[in-house]
Amino acid sequence: MYEPIRTKPVVHRVGGHHSDSHAGYPQSSRGEALDIQLAGHLAALLAVTDELGLDGAAARIAAQVARLRGTAPARVAHADITDAGELAALHQRAHDLAGRALVVAASRADTTVAILAAERMDAHAAALNLAGSH
Repeated sequence: MYEPIRTKPVVHRVGGHHSDSHAGYPQSSRGEALDIQLAGHLAALLAVTDELGLDGAAARIAAQVARLRGTAPARVAHADITDAGELAALHQRAHDLAGRALVVAASRADTTVAILAAERMDAHAAALNLAGSH
């Protein structure tokens, strides 16, 4: 009624190396993967923070990106944004990115970044509340 499967079974190993199926590919630990993900979220947050012209916050974020990546991050020039809707959208984006960074920092037990991300979330939430009250 059916044809039996005649190929060798594939063996998946968690945390281990398979003899030659991944030869030549760099292996990274879960911690390294979380560091890469965290640096990516922080770099995106840095870009939005730079656009908003928040130099002090941007410097703190840039320092953490540099620590995680081992090199200084690319920076975006401040965009003189005057449109309230665009400003609100940037603050919302920054709030969301800081939230993502907070989740990854917490799972990585990176207290410094977790505190920074929580502070940025609070600052952007305050900016959004202030914009909404006008």
